Amino acid sequence: MEINKNEATENMLRIAKRFQNKKRSYLLVNALQAKHIPCSPSASLQMMETFGQMLAKQYPNTKLIISFAETATAIGVAVAGCFAQDCMYVQTTREQVKDVSVWIEFLEEHSHATEQKLCAEDLQHWLENTETVIFVEDEISTGKTLVNMMTQLKAKYPILKKKKCIAASIFNRVSVENQKYMEQAGLYCAYLLKLPEMDYTAAVKDIPVTEAKQAAEKEADFQYQKLYCDTLYDPRKGIMIQQYIKNCRQMAESFISDFLHKIKPNRNILVLGTEECMFPALCLGEMLEKQSGVCTVKCHATTRSPIGICTNAAYPIVSGYKLKSFYAQDRETYIYNIGVYDVVIVISDTTLQDCAAFKHIMGAFTKNEYQQFYYVQGGKNVWYI
Repeated sequence: MEINKNEATENMLRIAKRFQNKKRSYLLVNALQAKHIPCSPSASLQMMETFGQMLAKQYPNTKLIISFAETATAIGVAVAGCFAQDCMYVQTTREQVKDVSVWIEFLEEHSHATEQKLCAEDLQHWLENTETVIFVEDEISTGKTLVNMMTQLKAKYPILKKKKCIAASIFNRVSVENQKYMEQAGLYCAYLLKLPEMDYTAAVKDIPVTEAKQAAEKEADFQYQKLYCDTLYDPRKGIMIQQYIKNCRQMAESFISDFLHKIKPNRNILVLGTEECMFPALCLGEMLEKQSGVCTVKCHATTRSPIGICTNAAYPIVSGYKLKSFYAQDRETYIYNIGVYDVVIVISDTTLQDCAAFKHIMGAFTKNEYQQFYYVQGGKNVWYI
């Protein structure tokens, strides 16, 4: 697929202001990423898969793809899905993961959440079986985080020095100087769009922003049902990509089989992911878009990122709420740009078996006469009202 760069940049790139972040005042928001801004799941996956097909053509012998939490997890899955059946996929995480004892930990400069970690229990084996390692990000600005990670990985896994390592991102704005620095570390850039050099800090400096509101918990009596499918696999531990995609599709097909008849025709539907769990929501959203009788389907996800709210023209984040996390009771997360929906479906891979965060997120939505809520926990347990 040929990319018109000017048109793509205009359609995708938005600049927002981080709320009270002294390390980095701005955030590049991709309107087609289905993270901070609701968008069509089909359009989002088309953008990601276009990038994946480009990479698969350039580096066909890649059998290990690593993506970065939280914003690049769906991109990483969609990209890896363009490679062979035996391609391994693993994402970094900030979560506590059971049954994993070996981690590589590193710092992410500029981030509001600085620590990330990569499952390393089978990393030596994965590295031995690939010619190329592709690291997937949504945006690369300086490459310093990746260089820091590469330094740590090469110290523990010398075999990585023999591999071709690709820093792949939807947006790239790495300077010539920083690109040379990355290449000295053995990292070569690949991207969908190269952004022009500009002072993004100055661009957001005078934008007046406010903090997201606190969502109120909504009490409700839920019904419960199990889906006839496997629990969602955990890509934080590493998995063959086609197994994971098949697993997500199985969940989506089971949900549609069991619940689509409960949704009245011509309804507006939101499928919402949670933090690092983004691809399963896109998978279900895309399938729902193909069903007859559905009016519109949008996807996006909750996030740890505190972004400033502003209703000025052209500013991308016009509303937002603080929420309880689906993964940790003491963590604050956010949801932005909530529209008016008849049906809200939340997909999470949390291991927590309660509905506390779901009740909280329900309070962020404007109530209407036909509104329905569904919460799919682990890809298998469904609470609904």
